[in-house]
Amino acid sequence: MTPTPTPALSFQSVSKSYGTDSKITNALDGVNFDIAEGEFFGLLGPNGAGKTTLISVLAGLTKATSGKVLVHGHDVRADFAAARRMIGVVPQELVFDPFFTVREALMIQSGYFGIKKNDAWVDELLENLGLTDKANANMRQLSGGMKRRVLVGQALVHKPPVIVLDEPTAGVDVELRQTLWAFISKLNKQGHTVLLTTHYLEEAEALCGRIAMLQQGRVVALNSTSELLKAAASNVLRFKLDGTLPEPLAAKARVVGRIVQLPANTAAEVETYLAAVRESGLIAEDVEVRKADLEDVFLDVMNKARESV
Repeated sequence: MTPTPTPALSFQSVSKSYGTDSKITNALDGVNFDIAEGEFFGLLGPNGAGKTTLISVLAGLTKATSGKVLVHGHDVRADFAAARRMIGVVPQELVFDPFFTVREALMIQSGYFGIKKNDAWVDELLENLGLTDKANANMRQLSGGMKRRVLVGQALVHKPPVIVLDEPTAGVDVELRQTLWAFISKLNKQGHTVLLTTHYLEEAEALCGRIAMLQQGRVVALNSTSELLKAAASNVLRFKLDGTLPEPLAAKARVVGRIVQLPANTAAEVETYLAAVRESGLIAEDVEVRKADLEDVFLDVMNKARESV
């Protein structure tokens, strides 16, 4: 009988509570899932859902109230040193030491893991992250996007088998996003496990093979990206509009600026929606029907989770 492979990451009934007996907040509530070695895994949820708390527990920055987290079988509390060597975490916050150059920051980070003569790998990181021409620049001279590239490099200096990215492209330019994803995808193909949290759902849809969605500290969806998309309720009618939708449509619609999106299963539904728009004296422009994407699935899952509370 073939033994079951050890997961790269295992979250076992992880809960985290804050506060006193009179007012307890459950940041995590029995989170339970595994991530296989070599997966590119997405962790999604609205602000306050518990994503960063879960990553803080994984990184040993926060202690879980109950449950266990294992990295390649090593408990992040009982066997912290071994677990920490196996993960590289890119945090949301821009944390940097203003007294060192980019190369010095990477070499010092290598030293934290007892790694010497790491110059070849540091050079490769600098090249792949577009930092070669900034190698001797002081950290405080860098733009926000460049500082974030350095954070990625610091997370990877010890070549961890598990890469954890907590909102790595928040507020950065398109060039960095493309550079980062090309490099991380290459590492994933080489066997590195990647755990990603992001609010850019098109990134998650394009990159992640499997996704967990959190709401109020609980896992409310866990499946492959393809299965989540297959389970989407409908196609989507999309058009641009100047004016306010009539009330019956507004209750069903997702509106961003001039763009209106409505769930539509049949041609009859599409015609009913467009007729209602015409009857209200408005004109729908750039009309199209498209397949539901991960954003549609995410909103549907979150709405159902809120209704069930």
